[in-house]
Amino acid sequence: MVLSRPPKLCNFLEWKEYKIIFKRYASLFFVVCVDRSDNELIVLEIIHHFVEILDRYFGNVCELDLIFNFHKAYYILDELIMAGELQETSKKTVLRIMAQQDAQQENPSEHKVDL
Repeated sequence: MVLSRPPKLCNFLEWKEYKIIFKRYASLFFVVCVDRSDNELIVLEIIHHFVEILDRYFGNVCELDLIFNFHKAYYILDELIMAGELQETSKKTVLRIMAQQDAQQENPSEHKVDL
């Protein structure tokens, strides 16, 4: 439904009781399904915000980055959105949290919690 649409058509589709909002960046498609009452332009901005953070984190994100590091992409998304609402607007904060997470994974013995 999304992949077969010509590039000149709108980025919004109505499907059942939802809206499908998508944006293409190079060869990557980002697709979001929201309620009919949600603002399409805000969702497009959230997609763009997510892609900008992915670009900074991976250095020009591509399909292979998302395939082999999908867990990191989901972690970034979890930092941005909680319960369907945008929670963190600062790219620097998200990237700092990701750097802390990466450091913790590299040196787990330094970050042990004694119970």
